[in-house]
Amino acid sequence: MNLLVSENISLRALEPDDAELLYQWENDTTIWKAGETITPISRYIINEYLKHAHKDIYETKQLRLIIQFKEPVGAIDLFDFDPYHMRAGIGILIAGAENRRKGYAKTALSLVIRYSFEILQLHQLYCNINADNTASIALFTGAGFEVTGTRKEWIKDSNGWMDELFLQLIRQPKSA
Repeated sequence: MNLLVSENISLRALEPDDAELLYQWENDTTIWKAGETITPISRYIINEYLKHAHKDIYETKQLRLIIQFKEPVGAIDLFDFDPYHMRAGIGILIAGAENRRKGYAKTALSLVIRYSFEILQLHQLYCNINADNTASIALFTGAGFEVTGTRKEWIKDSNGWMDELFLQLIRQPKSA
């Protein structure tokens, strides 16, 4: 059984051919608000990143996987991987409004959770979500993440300040 494949999507490693796609996604200013990006990224940097994308998560402390339907529809990342404390941050992007609300994010998140707990043997996953991002909050809480904290007025944008929620999913011990 492949933990990174479901009935309708698969999670796959980055390929050199993904450079242009990553360039488009990373430079889409409409999604910068969901992360902490405020500057464009060059094709050169994307290509340099792809040269090292084959390295192990234990070396780079991160893993980016492409969410593949018939074509790539997004990416899911593990970041700030900490093997000592057995935790990692998780982020997800479904690119293009036409690909959203089709279950891709839910399935990809489920696959990465399984991979993180069964293969990487992590104790917990966490994420940070802007308090106004109700779709992401619903996605992560629906997958079992719990809101465990709020950073007040943490994110600044053109409309002012907004809170950021901290969510955690702690692996439950297997029952005997």
